[in-house]
Amino acid sequence: MGKVTMSQSAASSKTYITNNFIDYYMSDANDAQIKVYLYLLRMMQAGLSTSVCDIADKFNDTEKDIMRALTYWEKKGLIGLEYDEAGHLQSISLEDIPEVPDSSKVTVMPGSRAYKSTAAPAPIASHRPKKTDEKENQQLVFLAEQYFGRTLNPADIQKIFYIHNDLEFSMDLMDYLMQYCAELGKKDFRYMEKVAQSWNEAGIKTARQAKARSRKYNKNVYTVMKELGYDNSPAPAEAAYIERWFSEYGFSLDIVVEACSRTVLSTQKNRLQYAEGILKSWHDRNVSTKEDIAKLDKDHTVESIDNSKSSKKSSGKNNLYLQFQQNTYDFDALEKELLKN
Repeated sequence: MGKVTMSQSAASSKTYITNNFIDYYMSDANDAQIKVYLYLLRMMQAGLSTSVCDIADKFNDTEKDIMRALTYWEKKGLIGLEYDEAGHLQSISLEDIPEVPDSSKVTVMPGSRAYKSTAAPAPIASHRPKKTDEKENQQLVFLAEQYFGRTLNPADIQKIFYIHNDLEFSMDLMDYLMQYCAELGKKDFRYMEKVAQSWNEAGIKTARQAKARSRKYNKNVYTVMKELGYDNSPAPAEAAYIERWFSEYGFSLDIVVEACSRTVLSTQKNRLQYAEGILKSWHDRNVSTKEDIAKLDKDHTVESIDNSKSSKKSSGKNNLYLQFQQNTYDFDALEKELLKN
């Protein structure tokens, strides 16, 4: 996504954080959402432009995470988002924060004179394990330590219980979630929590659904399917081909894309199998770079020329009778000559 313009309908002096935001909106938002909103205020105050990509880089998040945060604040009425005809975000507007009359949500620090919260205090640990699931909780901690290769701290354990209890992830889904993150090399429980929230928002409830989503959104799988002319998520058998190219054959994405390009130019049917034939041949010939492919192409061209020359020579030897000069005869003259004798 490119740069987006920013504007505000609020008074120009309101570039600070209002009490309404702190009292009524901040407590319900997660860390990522709060950071995005504060960053927008900062950019507005400085009169600078930004983009979803810039914000993602700023906070080491994905663009999807940033878009989710922006959509969250749009639903709350704090910002407005405008898109072009292609569906690309092109402008963000900061709106006045409306007054919220429900004062029961205000949490007052000790010693304050004015307002007092009527809401019950929140428990210190909101994601404590359920006593009835003590065996499952122990199993979860054990699995996490195996996948992530270290002893968990209290914050790590709290995130696990939050995903399992609050997001209601089953044991199978928790197992696959940890496996998925570990295989990506993302052994950060903050990252795992974001993935879990993303799956939860997408309605993922089973490990099978999560695997299907992972295949669809995996960069390598998505790129390969697109290069082969497919716009659907691969079936398990199809995904097995693609996984083999990267895991068993050890090819980089650019090598696989090259094979896909050649496949598309050669056939309309069974493209995965055709690409498998190309890549297996390259694997057997120890190809690891595009330079190796270019060398194979050159050798193949030379070999083809030599074979063509050899074929022509062989054809010439087998058809020597065609090279004899054929004589022409005047059969009438020959007949007269014979009659004279």
